[in-house]
Amino acid sequence: MPASYRISEAAALLGVSDDTVRRWIDSQRLTASRQGGGPAVVDGAELARVATGLHEAPEPGTTPSSARNRLTGIVTRVVRDTVMAQVELQAGPYRLVSLMSREAADELGLEPGVRAVATVKATQVSVDVP
Repeated sequence: MPASYRISEAAALLGVSDDTVRRWIDSQRLTASRQGGGPAVVDGAELARVATGLHEAPEPGTTPSSARNRLTGIVTRVVRDTVMAQVELQAGPYRLVSLMSREAADELGLEPGVRAVATVKATQVSVDVP
């Protein structure tokens, strides 16, 4: 059975108010249906379509994080395959290596010589550009 969501659930998933979802239904940006006289529901696939166009990705480094260990350095090597990328960063005396999706490395523009920030939290190292 395909997924469907009540208006309040759709709003929570999209990070908007219930009223916004209702306005989108009224303007035909989203389609809602009623099953057996019950509450209006939105098809999950259609909700996913709208969700992908809602927000641009945040600028690198603008997303709040609880990680405190941030090391600024320079990218020294990037090895990409079809799915993953290995990024090496020299931050002062520290050499850090991060494995990430190739898509993430491409979107960040990671290449040798690019300044980047490694964020270390527990056993995870995230690389970002300032």
